[in-house]
Amino acid sequence: MNAEVATSPRALAGRLKRGGPMLRPLLPGRHWNDVLGDRPLGGRFRAFRRIASVLVFTLLCIPVQAVLIQLPGRGSRHLARFYFRTLCRLIGLKLRVIGTPSAQDGTLFVSNHTSWLDILVLGATVETCFVSKADVADWPLIGWVAKLGRSVFVSRSRGRTGTEAQEIRARLEAGDSLALFPEGTTSDGSRVLPFRSSFFAAAGAAQHIQPVTIVYDRLGGLPMGRRDRPLFAWYGDMETGSHAWRLLRRTGTRATIVMEEGFAPSTQPDRKLLSATLSRRITETAAALRQNRDIPR
Repeated sequence: MNAEVATSPRALAGRLKRGGPMLRPLLPGRHWNDVLGDRPLGGRFRAFRRIASVLVFTLLCIPVQAVLIQLPGRGSRHLARFYFRTLCRLIGLKLRVIGTPSAQDGTLFVSNHTSWLDILVLGATVETCFVSKADVADWPLIGWVAKLGRSVFVSRSRGRTGTEAQEIRARLEAGDSLALFPEGTTSDGSRVLPFRSSFFAAAGAAQHIQPVTIVYDRLGGLPMGRRDRPLFAWYGDMETGSHAWRLLRRTGTRATIVMEEGFAPSTQPDRKLLSATLSRRITETAAALRQNRDIPR
């Protein structure tokens, strides 16, 4: 029997009544209550409500941030963190923070990267600007938010590497804190990809470097298994819209953020050793979180 046909609600209901074997979902993050129609309207209404709330709140914050970014002081930084914290609440994502975020200016936060959700989670946890790929600047709405958040856009092309490293160095020397995802892309949530040492070309200008590990570990209020990780992970050729829609229908979601002990960049002799050290620490912490092991506070 064709698996696609068998996963329609009527076909599955018939197979269950006959006592037939249940087929596994074909799509990552797809659950049987999606297929069988367990309260589908509730899930769709929840997603619509969350999307509408995020859009309205974002449109209200954009003009305020546009003014604050022109004024002296830390008002724009405070609003950015408030904005991301509120977004997490609006989409029903709970945050558990282990450790103490660095409050020192010129901190380089180095994190693993699983999803577009990482921006919300990290932005809600620390006051920072993001190092983002250049094409994000052209995305509707998201590009405006990224620019108002004073993100540094990098093209990752060989001809621009030197110029972009200088911009990152200048921002760190001016006291701005930056968040960096040195994997260069998102993973499937079951591992941390190798870090690229080229991303640390300007790390020496930071006053402080703090490793950050982000793992999405609760779904429906319960510990999450390997099968469910693609519900959060956004990678490969996944469409942002369909991925967000599937996620926003869910309840009881949580992200755990581990703020590990930081260090001065001068303690690492070169960027390759720095990259390897950070990669090892974050990979070990992420593995412990995925296995639901306790992390020392």
